[in-house]
Amino acid sequence: MKKILVANRGEIAIRVMRTAREMGIKTVAVFSEADRSALHVRYADEAVCIGPPPSKQSYLLGDKIIESAKRFDADAIHPGYGFLSENAVFAKAVKDAGLIFIGPSAESMDAMGSKIHAKEMAIKYKVPLVPGTTEPIDDFNKAKKIAKDIGFPILIKASAGGGGKGMRVVQKEEEFEEQATRAISEAQAAFGDGSVFIEKYVSAPRHIEVQIIGDQHGNVVYLFERECSIQRRHQKLVEESPSAVVSSEMRKKMGESAVAIAKACGYYNAGTVEFLVDEKLNYYFLEMNTRLQVEHPVTEFITGLDLVKLQIMVARGEKLPFNQEDLQIRGHAIELRVCAEDPLNNFLPDIGKLITYRKPQGPGVRVDDGFEEGMDIPIHYDPMIAKLVVHAENRERAMERMIRAIDEYQVSGVHTTLQFGRWVMQHPKFRSGEFDTGFIPRYFSAGSTAISKSEVNEEDVAAILAATIHNTASAKLNGKQDHAKKPQQVSNWRMNRNR
Repeated sequence: MKKILVANRGEIAIRVMRTAREMGIKTVAVFSEADRSALHVRYADEAVCIGPPPSKQSYLLGDKIIESAKRFDADAIHPGYGFLSENAVFAKAVKDAGLIFIGPSAESMDAMGSKIHAKEMAIKYKVPLVPGTTEPIDDFNKAKKIAKDIGFPILIKASAGGGGKGMRVVQKEEEFEEQATRAISEAQAAFGDGSVFIEKYVSAPRHIEVQIIGDQHGNVVYLFERECSIQRRHQKLVEESPSAVVSSEMRKKMGESAVAIAKACGYYNAGTVEFLVDEKLNYYFLEMNTRLQVEHPVTEFITGLDLVKLQIMVARGEKLPFNQEDLQIRGHAIELRVCAEDPLNNFLPDIGKLITYRKPQGPGVRVDDGFEEGMDIPIHYDPMIAKLVVHAENRERAMERMIRAIDEYQVSGVHTTLQFGRWVMQHPKFRSGEFDTGFIPRYFSAGSTAISKSEVNEEDVAAILAATIHNTASAKLNGKQDHAKKPQQVSNWRMNRNR
């Protein structure tokens, strides 16, 4: 394998290219017209424009991406995550074109891409499941009876896709038909597949996932778990490894369940098996993501492994260079997704120019990003600017290191999730490990600072006010003040200046 085309953009494209460069492999970048001056385009050895800004006219054009790979004599295609990364048709087309797809087989994607089929696999291999249906809803009356037998509240969930789309919580029987109809319609619009199923709604659940890696020789291992319960709108914002509540015994059981799921569909390459964990620490299989995850750096920190390098090695047909007994957890890692969003306005995306952009440095700090100072945040794609990841000898030190890194991170021009991340690191429930997926709606009040009066002193208020006034003044000097919009806020103001 001498050359890889990276069928993605931004930080994940650069992440893949860095490992490829270390392995002596050339890279080809693809880009839309909106990304012509993007960092991943400059980092690659070669680059080609594949279309206008909208994803459907560029990054989702599988045929054009394959054509570009062949044109530039690439041996393989790495899909990153998002876009075509879990598209079985694309994976098969890559193989049929005589290229290597750096990911699982199309057959494994098909098997795990359907949540219903994945559940059937879990049942076969005796992996715990949340009570519910294993077949799509095709009769409302029958489905309503099943829901009553399971017991309300229940969750209606799309078979295809993710990100919270096609997902509805039904609190009582009278709401069932209306919510089911909405879920089906939303799933059809988002994924082209209106299949939905029913499962028991678990209150106060934790979202814990297990990273697996397998080779093409039948070897599969688990690389421990990641805690992903800090979410907004079913999408993760803070991830860490290991979880504060998972014991060695539970870790082994969950890991073995994840490996069983992977082996059930002949899985190879990197993948993630996701579990729901209830208040009593019972775990239930949710789904499998057949790709590299956004949060993979926390696993790399605690294992010392390069997951992208392993992906490439597996794609080349090599055996895993270790077995399960060789692996151990080293310290603690936390990741914060730094998104161009306003946490105080229901995490709505906030596009604009990065007037100031200075990254933190120092021991145990890693920033994966695809931006630099002066660049615009495009409206066409995910609002994530960067992934801020820290590693330390234990969880407490990792949280303190994250706070230090957030304080060093300087961003202005757009709102970000940085101050939200600092607030999370200081919250008593997060620090104690006593939290679940309801953490944000329960403790973080949209439209307010989410800080009680007892936690804010006069210096804090002055710092916040000074930052806002400074940014407003800068905007006026640049002639960019928009009176219909509130002044932009410097993202790294400190919630506790005495720390």
